[in-house]
Amino acid sequence: MNFPVIKAAGYALVHTPDMILHNGTTQTIEKMTNPDSEYLKNITNHFRDFERVLRYAPNQVYIGNMHPEDLRSYEMPWYDKESIIRDRFGKFGEIMPQDEFIGLMMLADTFDLVLLERDFAQSVKESLNKHPLFKEDAEKIKDGVDMDAISKAMDEHAEGLYQDGKIVGCVKKAHDIDVNLSAHTIFENLVVKASGILAFKNLLAKNNIAAEDIDYVIECSEEACGDMNQRGGGNFAKAVAEKCSAVNATGSDTRGFCAAPVHALVEASALVQAGIYKNVVIVAGGASAKLGMNGKDHVKKGIPVLEDMLGAFAVMVSQNDGVNPIIRTDLVGRHTVGTGSSPQAVITSLITNPLDRAGYKITDIDKYSVEMQNPDITKPAGAGDVPEANYKMIGALGVKRQELSKEEIPQFVMKHGMLGWAPTQGHIPSGVPYVGHAKDGLTGGTLNRVMIVGKGSLFLGRMTNLFDGVSVILERNTGETSNSGSISQAEVKSMIAEAMRDLAALLLKE
Repeated sequence: MNFPVIKAAGYALVHTPDMILHNGTTQTIEKMTNPDSEYLKNITNHFRDFERVLRYAPNQVYIGNMHPEDLRSYEMPWYDKESIIRDRFGKFGEIMPQDEFIGLMMLADTFDLVLLERDFAQSVKESLNKHPLFKEDAEKIKDGVDMDAISKAMDEHAEGLYQDGKIVGCVKKAHDIDVNLSAHTIFENLVVKASGILAFKNLLAKNNIAAEDIDYVIECSEEACGDMNQRGGGNFAKAVAEKCSAVNATGSDTRGFCAAPVHALVEASALVQAGIYKNVVIVAGGASAKLGMNGKDHVKKGIPVLEDMLGAFAVMVSQNDGVNPIIRTDLVGRHTVGTGSSPQAVITSLITNPLDRAGYKITDIDKYSVEMQNPDITKPAGAGDVPEANYKMIGALGVKRQELSKEEIPQFVMKHGMLGWAPTQGHIPSGVPYVGHAKDGLTGGTLNRVMIVGKGSLFLGRMTNLFDGVSVILERNTGETSNSGSISQAEVKSMIAEAMRDLAALLLKE
């Protein structure tokens, strides 16, 4: 079978400290319910500056300057350690500061809903003019307005844009009464779009890909855009593609909470393998609502508010080139309606069912990429080490299948698992952060087989109590690019010609 391949990956992080306080759900609810709380009084004292963010090892892993295994050389917790590498730009992407990102939000705005203060707008324009990916776009930053115009818009329920604790602009509402077009929702949607653009552009630039070669885009974040008549109608995918000059692309949005990226990866693979499109990009922007989700626990324990990063990614799936890792579309794991929600049922459906179809053992997968949440964030909040818990469950299932002993579980976790490094933004850590590293390991490295696992909580939408999940296996390319047992067009023509000759001879005999 001629499987599609992982052609490229791009990743981006955006440091957004002011958005924690003004746009993170935990903090905005606190403002409404307990505006004089000690938490709100102290939270800004726990914000990291941009340089500290660059020195944080998990962030460097996310953009490809460090390998996930490098994290093992740093004693936990990591927030008080400095990484050896502290670059803004990496092999896979970049870490963008908040002021430039606000400028990117204006570039992403098509309906003149973003206003920036005059001096700030000029400053951002100068910064983006130096950015390798936005030099041409920088001049599109509109001239700023005075603070009176921003104050007036804020009085009319615009959402503020802040830098270093000061208002530097706002996002206006797009409709007087439609809650789906309120300033709050438009703000969140512009954050998704702008961060998606950042990841998409990095994918193109880091992998020398022409935007016009993209045929289809699937956006798979957790936000939805629409109006009162179609609240989640979309389409983030085409909106992002437009701003990235992917003029030959069409696209659509896929939603599935945290599992959506792997659903999108499978969908992209199917479209390419079917021959409908040659190059499909899946892309997702970050969720401003999830900034500072565990901020109260972090402040309580005297550590930085570590959920200060918007995450974004883009992955390109293409036709088999004989080089890049293949996507085994025949070995997709899926959590069905009838699977159940017990840990054993979930792991069985996502891990061992696809392995059994190929005759593989649990230990035949070199690396499992599961929910790669950063334990530096989750452990202080009482959620434990999420990746480690997943690896232990997989190992335990291996023991039950008699593929390893109970005593081998710690070794299994070390060898086949990884420490988490991704922001806790739902869809962002769900399997896909490792795709870039996996591509490297399956081409120039020592890996032969990797499983990407996405899991989701559908009950959050209050439409079902069902759990969700999907997995897919990536393998080293054997170099064979033709379908096993299939025939070429020339062979088809030859067979038809031969059949026609046989038919003609038969008719002549008659």
